Amino acid sequence: MNGKQRATLRSMASTLDSIFQIGKGNIGENQIKGIDDALEKRELIKISVLRSSEMDADEVLSELCEKLNATAVCTIGNKVVLYRRSKSDNVKHIEF
Repeated sequence: MNGKQRATLRSMASTLDSIFQIGKGNIGENQIKGIDDALEKRELIKISVLRSSEMDADEVLSELCEKLNATAVCTIGNKVVLYRRSKSDNVKHIEF
C-alpha cells in the first residue's frame, strides 16, 4: 500500500466510530473473530484501546495485523485503524 492509498483510508476513517474496544483482558479469541467478521463486511474499521489495557495502541495494531492478515492504516491516540480487502462479492469494495 502506498502513501496516497493510506492517506485516502485515513481520511475515510476519520468519520468512522470505533466498533470494538480492547481493554484489561487484552485481545481474546472472541474479539479476533468479531474483528475478522467486521473486516470482511466493512473492509475499514476503527478500534479503541482503553486505558486499562496492558497493551498500547501500537502493540494492539501490530498484533491484530499479524493475526488477521490486515493492513495497518494508522494509530490516532488510543485508536487504531485496520484495512483488509474483503473476499466477498456482496461487499462494496473500497477503490483507490
